[in-house]
Amino acid sequence: MSEFDLIDRYFGANAAAAAAAGAAGVVLGIGDDAALLRVPDGHDLVAAVDTIVSGRHFLEGADARAIGHRALAVNLSDLAAMGATPAWATLALTIPAANAAWLEGFAAGLLALAARHGVALVGGDTTCGPLTVSIQLLGFAPHGTALRRAGASAGDLIVVTGSLGDAGAGLRLAQTASAAVPAASARGGVDEPIQRELLRRFEFPTPRVEFGLAARGLASAAMDLSDGLVGDLPKLAGASGLRAHVDVEHLPLSAALRAFASADQARDWALAAGDDYELLLAVAPERLAALTEAAERCGLALTRIGRLGAGMGVDWRLDGREFLPNVLGYDHFR
Repeated sequence: MSEFDLIDRYFGANAAAAAAAGAAGVVLGIGDDAALLRVPDGHDLVAAVDTIVSGRHFLEGADARAIGHRALAVNLSDLAAMGATPAWATLALTIPAANAAWLEGFAAGLLALAARHGVALVGGDTTCGPLTVSIQLLGFAPHGTALRRAGASAGDLIVVTGSLGDAGAGLRLAQTASAAVPAASARGGVDEPIQRELLRRFEFPTPRVEFGLAARGLASAAMDLSDGLVGDLPKLAGASGLRAHVDVEHLPLSAALRAFASADQARDWALAAGDDYELLLAVAPERLAALTEAAERCGLALTRIGRLGAGMGVDWRLDGREFLPNVLGYDHFR
């Protein structure tokens, strides 16, 4: 296949169908030198871009469908943290060769998630080289309403969606499977359904788009947990010039994670594994009930893990005693 055959076969027809099905604001999509898009009146444009690289963000030989899903999911998570409606995506795909089976799986994973969230693929680029995927996602929010990392006040509560650490366990399972090592937890053998659930959380993360929209006007600050709580919470607190106080025993752990890992290992993954792509938010105490109800309408648990106060940095406590995490958030250049 030529580059243009590849685009037409795996992305062009599906993207055109998605745009024709009613994707808002697509004046001109795939086929020209650039896309033409129309932002709704009274809204701000919200843009995010992420790159995922083989061997860094996903294992070499990973399922192509999971790679396509992840490439878009990480961007959807960013827009969820902003309380923005996702609308359009562009794709820059670098692949070693035009492998038809791989491309079919990749496109299926990407376009299925795009359809679920009303995202139209409107352009991009394909090149030959080491497997790398970059997606730019564009969306919108009513003027002045987008959530930001800054905006919290002393006395605000710190909350997180869902459960933390599952993707860390899923990565461990994926690594052991890749190395042909039998998967086992610190507690011995683990049922296959538990392993599948943890693998799913790593390979097919669920961006909290619906809740991000519901949190707009309720949360005072927000960000997604892409680099782990110990890496991301200081950013949220620092953006508002505040100090975070965290009760580590309140971190939400799933039943699957508790079954798979020792208490210490589960806690470490909850603190440092960033691939869960849950949302971290600050909320005024008087708005916690409304935000919790919004989460319940989205089928999500919302857990209070601490509060914000005067100062800078993070105060970690476990069962009332000072606690020093022995793990770090993710950093490409550490």
